Amino acid sequence: MTALKKLPIGIQTFSEIRQEGYLYVDKTPQVRQLVEQGKYYFLARPRRFGKSLLVSTLQALFEGRRELFSGLAIEPAWDWTSRYPVIKISFGGVARDLADMKQDVAAILRENQERLGISCPPEDDAGSCFKYLIRHAARKYGQKVVILVDEYDKLIVDNLDQPDVASQGREVLRDLYTTIKDSDEHVKFAFLTGVSKFSKVSVFSGLNNLEDISLNPTYATLCGYTQHDLETTFAAHLQGADMAQVRQWYNGYNFLGERVYNPFDILLFIKNGQRFKNYWFATGTPSFLIKLIRQNNFYLPQLDRLEVSEGLIDSFDIDNLQLVPLLFQTGYLSIKSVQPSLRGGQLFRLGFPNREVLLSFTDVLIHFLTEHQSERIRFQEQLYALLQAGDMAQLRDCLKALFAAIPYNNYVNNTISSYEGYYASVIYAYLASLGLDLTAEDVTSKGRIDLSLRLDNAIYLIEFKVDGGGKALEQIRQRNYQQKYQGQGKPIYLIGIDFDSAERNLTAFDWEQLG
Repeated sequence: MTALKKLPIGIQTFSEIRQEGYLYVDKTPQVRQLVEQGKYYFLARPRRFGKSLLVSTLQALFEGRRELFSGLAIEPAWDWTSRYPVIKISFGGVARDLADMKQDVAAILRENQERLGISCPPEDDAGSCFKYLIRHAARKYGQKVVILVDEYDKLIVDNLDQPDVASQGREVLRDLYTTIKDSDEHVKFAFLTGVSKFSKVSVFSGLNNLEDISLNPTYATLCGYTQHDLETTFAAHLQGADMAQVRQWYNGYNFLGERVYNPFDILLFIKNGQRFKNYWFATGTPSFLIKLIRQNNFYLPQLDRLEVSEGLIDSFDIDNLQLVPLLFQTGYLSIKSVQPSLRGGQLFRLGFPNREVLLSFTDVLIHFLTEHQSERIRFQEQLYALLQAGDMAQLRDCLKALFAAIPYNNYVNNTISSYEGYYASVIYAYLASLGLDLTAEDVTSKGRIDLSLRLDNAIYLIEFKVDGGGKALEQIRQRNYQQKYQGQGKPIYLIGIDFDSAERNLTAFDWEQLG
């Protein structure tokens, strides 16, 4: 029996993966196309998506380390007689003030000086030293310089919770990156990658010749694993796995090409005996995004029906942080579909990329909205069982208990509870966390249903009113919302839920069963 190749969990160095016999998904056909068809590139991808490994691969390629590429697609097609000096900038640690940021940049430049055998004049600042390195490396090695920047935005992203420090990080990075364009005659190739895309004016200033390939279909699978990768490279490791479940749990990241899996999920899924868990989600906390949701009183059912232009998710500035592009760029939302805009261009419908993110993010939202901890799982189990059973009386009592269990301090300290969407947001978060087929603001020919829930054995149409005098069910009847779902051979439950903002709970829960 052939031994399975080792999994490269947490290994971001191309040479180590190749020399130590770890499993490797060959991305070199796209790498070759990248290098041959352009000079300055920018790529944004969520965390743990293989960006650092891609940068390491580019470094080994330009340094001419042919032995590492033996058997890969690019080996017979690359000119191995040419080797290029590489300047690599990689922000690995966490810098929480200006002094630490400057210290990190200085350490990165020192490492490059040592590797290239070049010493910057001691009086040079970071930008001047970077420029000195580029020009003198080209002169010393007789070849233009390759510049690779990994996590270009880390000094900013790590400090989004303290805007003044984030702004200082922006200035540090701007001084560094504008040097690249000033040194164009000495640059062979430049590749910058990170999690978020800040506006070029904000961070790159004069570096306006970067080609952004973040949503270029040609490079949609440059980072991440495809379905084909799972069925070939990982076939032996995934024997016996329920591949339909694997796709549902971990696939779904769409960068306007073939959808991909986050590599971290697949590697940990295999290592942990094919156990379905929130591997990627657990590596980072969306606390800052929750803070933005709170500040903007964001109506959470919107997460299920966001339609945005490319401009809205394309980039942003730290002086005007927007929730939706941050959710997209950090990987909590992905593109579900694309359609033409009536005004020209394209409209993107966004949603949770997969079951892992849906279940994990909605659990976080439940805690934010309700401060439920041990109670959350109990309510989730009860809701699921009652919906499956169609027990409306018990469902009403469960929802009343759920809202009664929200601490009073949560209403006092949480501004989201002061607007009408709070109550619907709580129910949406709970129902979404069950992983059921749920649509918010479901469009019908008669209007929009607040929530529609489709189970194998029943359909639920739910309307909410706050301080509405018990008229929620009446609206469903008047507008004949159920017409869209009739003829499917399932019972349809029409549910009208009325809330009283003074009592902070349900005051009416009316229902009618059809079919």
